[in-house]
Amino acid sequence: MPKKPTEDAASANDANADVAELGYEQARDELAAIVARLEGGTETLEESMRLWERGEALAAHCESWLNGAQQKIDAMTAED
Repeated sequence: MPKKPTEDAASANDANADVAELGYEQARDELAAIVARLEGGTETLEESMRLWERGEALAAHCESWLNGAQQKIDAMTAED
């Protein structure tokens, strides 16, 4: 029996739960590796979708790190 789309989304979220624990450089490097694999075009559709979902989670995590760093910089420069 095929999975429902909501089941796929739930399992993707579970599979990417570890992303929140990664440092910026780790997430960035893994994202770059995923992009290279997807650009290679040799992955199956299922694997490509899994990689895409992980890449989205990694990109959001990196953006969060960068936004936090920018806020700290802004706060420090505002004090001066």
